[in-house]
Amino acid sequence: MTQAKVYITADGDPQIGNFLTPINNSPAIKFFIDWLPINRPGLGPISRGLEIGMAHGYWLVGPFTQLGPLRSEPVGTVVGLLGACSIVLLMTMALSIYGYVTPLKETAVGDAKGWSEFAAGFLIGGVGGAVVAYLLLVNADLVLSGFNLALAQLPG
Repeated sequence: MTQAKVYITADGDPQIGNFLTPINNSPAIKFFIDWLPINRPGLGPISRGLEIGMAHGYWLVGPFTQLGPLRSEPVGTVVGLLGACSIVLLMTMALSIYGYVTPLKETAVGDAKGWSEFAAGFLIGGVGGAVVAYLLLVNADLVLSGFNLALAQLPG
């Protein structure tokens, strides 16, 4: 009976290896990672940036609003929106700098022009996602009352 190989080596060097686990060797996880926006085939750099930016901008508003020092003040949600937009702006500058200093690296985004488009899409998507999250937080009572009305009309 042969023993299963539990690690793989890169170029025959045992010091540069990868232990196979159910997480990094699972076909489902590999499929999930391959279909993340940064790896998905057929997307342009700006589309990748928009999708990633929307997700990040959307989830950044909540922590700033609910955990920030002004959480109990009336302007807490506005401060949360501004904080999320500030972080999105800082991350956009970091993406632009990364794309400028590493233009020769082969990535799904491409060259320096692709990284510039990716960063622009990230900024637009991030601010847009933050605004959507802000509007949902400000109008939470209206949104939740609509759900309560719909639940009250269900039979039973």
